[in-house]
Amino acid sequence: MRQTIFFLLTIVGLIFPVNSKAQQKKNLLFIIVDQQRSDALSFAGNKVLKTPNLDRLAKEGAYFRNAYTPMAVCGPARSSILTGMTVENTGVNTNDKTYFYDKEPVMTSLTFDEILAKNGYHSEYYGKWHSMTNHTKVYKNPKKVASNGKSMFEHGGQSHMYADYLNKNYPKRKLKKGEHLDKFTNRAYIPNQMDINYNLEYQHSDNKQSQPNYHGKSLIPKEHTLTAYQAKQTINAIERLKDKPFNITVSFHFPHAPMIVSEPYYSKYPAKDMEPPVSINDSMKNNPYSNANGRKQLTSFADKEKIKHMISEYYGLISELDDWLGKIFKKLDEEGVAENTLIIYTSDHGEMLGAHGMREKNVFYEESSHIPLIIKDPQSIKPKTRVDGYVSTIDLFSTILDYLKIEGTYPSDGKSLRGLIEGTDRKHGKYVVTEWDYRGDVSPNYMIVKDGWKMYIPKTSTSNVIDVLYNLKEDPYEMNNLLGNNPDRFKYQEKVEELRSDLLEWLKKNKSKNYQGVKDRIIVKS
Repeated sequence: MRQTIFFLLTIVGLIFPVNSKAQQKKNLLFIIVDQQRSDALSFAGNKVLKTPNLDRLAKEGAYFRNAYTPMAVCGPARSSILTGMTVENTGVNTNDKTYFYDKEPVMTSLTFDEILAKNGYHSEYYGKWHSMTNHTKVYKNPKKVASNGKSMFEHGGQSHMYADYLNKNYPKRKLKKGEHLDKFTNRAYIPNQMDINYNLEYQHSDNKQSQPNYHGKSLIPKEHTLTAYQAKQTINAIERLKDKPFNITVSFHFPHAPMIVSEPYYSKYPAKDMEPPVSINDSMKNNPYSNANGRKQLTSFADKEKIKHMISEYYGLISELDDWLGKIFKKLDEEGVAENTLIIYTSDHGEMLGAHGMREKNVFYEESSHIPLIIKDPQSIKPKTRVDGYVSTIDLFSTILDYLKIEGTYPSDGKSLRGLIEGTDRKHGKYVVTEWDYRGDVSPNYMIVKDGWKMYIPKTSTSNVIDVLYNLKEDPYEMNNLLGNNPDRFKYQEKVEELRSDLLEWLKKNKSKNYQGVKDRIIVKS
């Protein structure tokens, strides 16, 4: 009898062969870049920048028109994305509260990677890590420690690993005339007008500035750039892991500073052809950000001619990313796992790029807080899906667990985006909130966006910070604050209270200690 059953099962197996990949759990490829704003994507309407591979990803999946960062700075944003918790609830409200921070408990809940690992996924992570290092034990990268003993999951970890790669593939050499040393890679570059060293005949060895001060042409060949290195690690991982359920994160450093770009990308968008931001010479009157990001001292970012170089660099870095993303997507196809892989593409925050005369992020302006988000799942998401609802990348935690069919309940302040994608959720997406609590109530602490209206206020009733309301439909560049000392501010009392009510709802849901301060604040002042 047993022999007969075995024989029948063998025959069935021959006639109907089991497709192991078809039965395999759905994979995850999570792609996060550093400092890409929402309009730095040709699919989003950018008429200069070309991103064909990201455009294709958006056409094949769901594109979110109104996605925002939880907080416009690296560590807090990434910690919230990984855990699905608000910035206040992770406790990570500064970049200092990452890696080995131990002065107080922060980021105490599980990351989606830790949950996936518990559910049979093979997890690997490549690129920038800017959260608490105690969450990195789940990653099974073949190599996680540089030759100098530094882990890739400590501060500057990706630089240590990349240094080993460069030493092998593009060794150091003496600088030639006109060249300077990129302190990020310890390789030669040629500065342009935006660079801190532009007027120096040679660079002193102790002249080490912060990354945003460096601009120019890198002399590292395109096949050995940091973007190429991180992309090749990802391609290798896909090749190795194709026969097991995997979740791979690639965290690209660029287009974050230093904006030093290799050819052909440095010359792809000639600086002379770039258009400076409409708001570059904003007077910043009646505005809480008049002194933000050192804008009064760093005047190059308000120079209409100089800023063209930075825009050119920024677009070049994104084009390089797009080219390598195309190679990553091709590898998924070649290995036969594309149809069984959930792909998420996003950024931690944006880049001001001269808007309002500023660089970097750290503010609630659209350029800083509005980011790209694309989700592709060939099995579940219809191509050419467009989501207009307002979402936060906090929602990605629940979205990932939903689409990968992870059972169980895990704490999260976000909500799966499946309902918005499929058009069945009528509640989520009506508004979005972004936080900022870097130094207390000395600057705006909350931003809420709803129906094209945008308000930001401090968290206390006593703060002297100017309150802000913008009508983005009429004022997309945020140059006309309808509150503060605007003589017509009383006309907007009803809209202010509507937005405050939604913000209070959000604060209450997330058990914020700032609920009462926001409730008691007099926003439209006599």
